[in-house]
Amino acid sequence: MAISDDIALAHALADAAGAAIRPFFRAPFVIEDKDDASPVTEADQAAELAIRAMLEKERPADGIVGEEYGTVRPDAARQWVLDPIDGTRSFIAGRPIFGTLIALCQDGWPVLGIIDQPISGERWTGAMGKPTLFNGAPARTRRCRALDQAILASTGPQYFEGCTGEHFALLARQCRDTVWGGDCYNYALLASGQIDIVVETGLKLHDIAALVPVVEGAGGRMCDWNGDPLTDASDGRVIALGDPARLDDVLEALHKGGHEH
Repeated sequence: MAISDDIALAHALADAAGAAIRPFFRAPFVIEDKDDASPVTEADQAAELAIRAMLEKERPADGIVGEEYGTVRPDAARQWVLDPIDGTRSFIAGRPIFGTLIALCQDGWPVLGIIDQPISGERWTGAMGKPTLFNGAPARTRRCRALDQAILASTGPQYFEGCTGEHFALLARQCRDTVWGGDCYNYALLASGQIDIVVETGLKLHDIAALVPVVEGAGGRMCDWNGDPLTDASDGRVIALGDPARLDDVLEALHKGGHEH
């Protein structure tokens, strides 16, 4: 299967998800709480079902890993990894900084990713060996000469438990500014050179897989808190860097005062 065919399909999947999501935005909809107390809406479910229906038709041998409806064909080498609305709390609040995440993993490694914001009409597309595109034009991260010039972003302080929060605070004190909220939108903005560093913990594969090709195809770097590449076996602690030259600085800041496992 040519990567160009997969990219074309991923765009069609994002189009279908957006069409399912838009009627619910800033409109009445049902909200339920999942077992982990995180919210899920009719829009999340409708978008994932729309994507799955297309994948079953177009790629019936591939596996699917979705946040809302689980995994099918888990032993397939090719896995489509879906988060229909990453940032459901922002969606519920009517804030257009959520995103649809669509990724393709080959043998556990993310090789294709889309971050789509269906309200603002913004789409970032990354694929292994290709430059990241933002609405069809090249996207590039920006250089960052030192941490004290960096804008750091993360979804929220409540997601850091125990020592991870202390380690994040050590990094934040060295950065120029910290912005909260944004989920996947932070990584998209990093790919476009608006944000320098994103650090998070507790992420799952559906939160991560689409981000890696987008960030790295724009000249950035994604890894775990040890500096290792992200795969389907990663522990959920994530660093995204617009300027890979800052990796050692970020790792040093995060791990001052002892390494947290």
